[in-house]
Amino acid sequence: MIEVRGLSKKFGNKTALNNVSFSVGKGSITGIVGRNGAGKTTLLKALVTIVDPDEGTVMINDQDIFREPKAKNKVMYVSDSVEALKNYSIQQITSLYRDVYDQFDEAYFQELLERFKMPKVKKIKNYSKGRKALFSLILAFASKPEYVLLDEPTDGLDVIVKKELMRFLVDEVSKEEMTIIIATHRLDELETLADQILVMKDGTMKETFQLHSLQEDYQKWQVVYQESMPEALKADVHILNQTGRVYSLLFEGEQEEGKAKIEATEPLLYEALPLSLEDIFVAKLGGEQIAE
Repeated sequence: MIEVRGLSKKFGNKTALNNVSFSVGKGSITGIVGRNGAGKTTLLKALVTIVDPDEGTVMINDQDIFREPKAKNKVMYVSDSVEALKNYSIQQITSLYRDVYDQFDEAYFQELLERFKMPKVKKIKNYSKGRKALFSLILAFASKPEYVLLDEPTDGLDVIVKKELMRFLVDEVSKEEMTIIIATHRLDELETLADQILVMKDGTMKETFQLHSLQEDYQKWQVVYQESMPEALKADVHILNQTGRVYSLLFEGEQEEGKAKIEATEPLLYEALPLSLEDIFVAKLGGEQIAE
């Protein structure tokens, strides 16, 4: 288990993390979402001591990584920057990882190169941006860590490779009981992937959602009124969108409760709509887009 306790970090006058706390269980996938500058990357870097927090700590399997550095050997961080190994050949990188990571599985590494149809190149710099990112992911999983931290892992990947990668992540969690934390702005990918969603805003952890309970806790409705929505209802809903007399609304609470409140306002028409993560985040964080 990873336990984050009261992490705070400032860079000059800017607060990057503000008393961030959460926990992540074994064999799960957690998504961290928020706008650019929300603190997602700083948080991931703090989990592997690339960034030293001003306050707070990180416990990995009950070990404080700032007091017991060996604890972070169980964690692999994959940055959104793919340039670090660009001047090395695959053979050189394989040799390096064998020396650094005791659990590095070269046979599995080769298997993943074939699975994702990675072309043979003399040096990593000859890969496209997307292929460099994919190569970094392959290295991480072949190193057999208990925890993998991914920063925008699908940037630059085409649709087919993204889908294959999503299946692969789920397989790794199921097969190896691996724990994955993903910082991303791709809400649609997390919807089918994550067990837990953490929402960050201005360095603060604003919300924590368990995906399995979202449909029970929130409902989305489309409602049409003869003139406009009554003021009494506005206090009980989040208005996601309005086009003339047509409203898209998000309710917190049980579906029957929301339905009763809508019926009491005597709309012309109303119907339940499919709920998405983006609906919830727009309502919670405001604005039409969660990530910029």
